[in-house]
Amino acid sequence: MSNARDIIKRPVITERSTELMEDKKYTFEVDVRANKTQIKDAIEEIFEVKVTNVNTVNYKGKAKRFGRYTGFTPKRKKAIVQLSADSKELDFFEV
Repeated sequence: MSNARDIIKRPVITERSTELMEDKKYTFEVDVRANKTQIKDAIEEIFEVKVTNVNTVNYKGKAKRFGRYTGFTPKRKKAIVQLSADSKELDFFEV
C-alpha cells in the first residue's frame, strides 16, 4: 500500500466516536491489510498532525443468506488514533 489515501478509507462517525473526539481520539475505517505503523504514517501525512497511539479492531464478516444462497459481508478494520496534545483538532463537519 503505497498511498496514504488507500490505507484510510473513511472516518467512523458514531455516538461513541464523537465522545472520543473530546480526548483527541479519532476513529477511522482502514484497509484490513494495514498495520499500526502504516496507519500512523498515513494519518500524519493526510492531516499533518502528530499521532501518539493507534489501536485497531478487526471485524469478521457476518454470514448472510438470500434464499438458498449464502455469503458473507466484507470483513473490516477500524483504527482509533490518539493525537498528541499539541496537534490541531480534525474537523470532519466542515461546510
